Formats: sequence, structure tokens, C-alpha cells
Amino acid sequence: MFSKEVTEMISFGLLETLYMTLTATALAYVIGLPLGVALVVSEGSDSSFVKGINTILGILVNLLRSVPFLILLVALIPFTRLVVGTSIGSTATIVPLVIASAPFIARLVESSIKEVDRGVIEAAQCMGAPMSKIIYKVMLPEAKPSLIVGAAIAVTTILSYSALAGFVGGGGLGDIAIRYGYYRYQKDIMLITVALLVVIVQILQEIGMKVARIGDRRINQ
Repeated sequence: MFSKEVTEMISFGLLETLYMTLTATALAYVIGLPLGVALVVSEGSDSSFVKGINTILGILVNLLRSVPFLILLVALIPFTRLVVGTSIGSTATIVPLVIASAPFIARLVESSIKEVDRGVIEAAQCMGAPMSKIIYKVMLPEAKPSLIVGAAIAVTTILSYSALAGFVGGGGLGDIAIRYGYYRYQKDIMLITVALLVVIVQILQEIGMKVARIGDRRINQ
């Protein structure tokens, strides 16, 4: 169906897409996970200073989430060039992917932790556990199944963002689909790239849901 050159190009694009998606997801969680925890912990504080921090964090998260990724991608080109030395290619795309995804992940983490039974947290507080232990020994372990489901949602969302980056030479399957399927009207290449993206989404989603079910103590009891 395809020449050797086209097959190699699509294979390389697939690897680039996975590289961008998985690397950006990992880095976004480095920022988004503690940010989500901070949003939950600071929300119920009696301190006006902590409440102010919560308000600022909430505004910042909502602001970044409200900007369409394609606009953010273009707006961040100078910053991306400053960080990695270029604004095109798969490595450059990771920078805006992380910035766009971290606030989204923070909200997912916040939502997951808020699902934890309040009584379990209060019991830990009554035993005199410090907040750090409550976070790492109670909140995160109890929210683990929901966090894993959220991670599956996040990684598929980041995958769709990476495809959009093809409009500015971001690399990966999205770039191939735009260059060949859109500009050169090669619909066969467009279809195969779309099919690959759909397959990747389904695989990642299924893996996430299975891992969540395995880690859910309520199901395994």
C-alpha cells in the first residue's frame, strides 16, 4: 500500500507521538500532582494567607486551562525557543504540552482527592498525623484508583494536543497528517495516521482502566 519511505516516515511519526505524549505527561504530573494537592489542602485552611494562595492558584489554573492549546502553542514559541533552542520538532512541542496539561492534571488530581472519604482524613488528623503524612499515607493512596483513571484521561488529552502541534511543525503523526493529508491531499496517509491515533488512544485508555481496577481495593475485596 505504501512505499518503504512512507512506511518509515509513519513509523517514525508514531514513535515521535509516543515520545511527546508520554514525556509531556510525566513532566506535567511533576507539576500538576503537587499543584492539585495544594489546591485541596489550602482550600479548607483557616489562614487568610493560605486562602489567598489557594485563590491565586485557582485563578492561574483556570486561566491556563481557558486558553485554546493551538493559541497557547503559538504564544509560547519564544519561550519554547529559549528553553530548547528551537520551536519546531517533537522535543520543542513538549514544552507547551507540559504548560497546557499541568493545570488540567491539577484539576483531575484535585477532583480525585476530594472523592476520598472525609472520615478517613479526619481519623488521621485525630491521631495527630502531620499534613505531609496525611497526604502521602491517606489522601494519595485512597485516591489511587481515581488518580489512575485521571491519568488515562490526561494522557489521551495530551495525545490530542500533540496532534494539533502538527500545524506548527511539531512532529509526530499530527504533523504527517497535516503535511501530507491536508496540504498534499493524500487521503490514504491521512486515514492511516488518524487510525493509528485512535488505536493509541484505545490502548492507553484500556491500560489505564485495567490498572485502576486492579488497584481499587473496593473491587478486589
